[in-house]
Amino acid sequence: MTDLVQDTTFSGRDWALEEVSGVRYEDCAFHDVDWSEARLTGCVFTNCTFGNVRFNAAVLERVAILQSTLQRCSFFDAHLIDCKLTGSQFLDCGLRPLKIEGGDWGFVSLRGQNLAGTKLGGLRLREADLMGADLSRSDLRGADLSNARLTDVVLKGADLRGADLDGVELRGVDLTGATIDIGQAVLFATAYGAKVS
Repeated sequence: MTDLVQDTTFSGRDWALEEVSGVRYEDCAFHDVDWSEARLTGCVFTNCTFGNVRFNAAVLERVAILQSTLQRCSFFDAHLIDCKLTGSQFLDCGLRPLKIEGGDWGFVSLRGQNLAGTKLGGLRLREADLMGADLSRSDLRGADLSNARLTDVVLKGADLRGADLDGVELRGVDLTGATIDIGQAVLFATAYGAKVS
């Protein structure tokens, strides 16, 4: 396979257990592709569309999925290591259970997605759209959530200690049952008009 693939549609491919390294895909479409238990390393997908793609138990390491749309894709038991998902949109995807180690998910749209119990600690989620997402029991310690959209997000039992909430509209966030640190408590109190002294 060449290092650069452009304007190509892949449909019904069985790429389970495949190892793909260093390939760049631009303006490509992937439909009903099975990448289960595959290993993708250093690949870049730009302006691509994914429909019904299975990444079950796959390992994605240093993979970039940029300005792309993923619809009804399954990431069951997938492992994402230092991946970049800038500006990509997830629609009706299965994202649990999912193991994430580092990475940049800035400007990603996870609106309404179920990420309950997922470890997102230290992840860069700057300006991400998480509206209506289920982040209950998720680990967000040290995550960069600056300017993220958290309206109607479910955070019951989530751990937000050390997360950067700069620029977040905190009035629309329900923190019932979430764990926060003292600095964040002050931010929330201030957002609701309290004077902290």
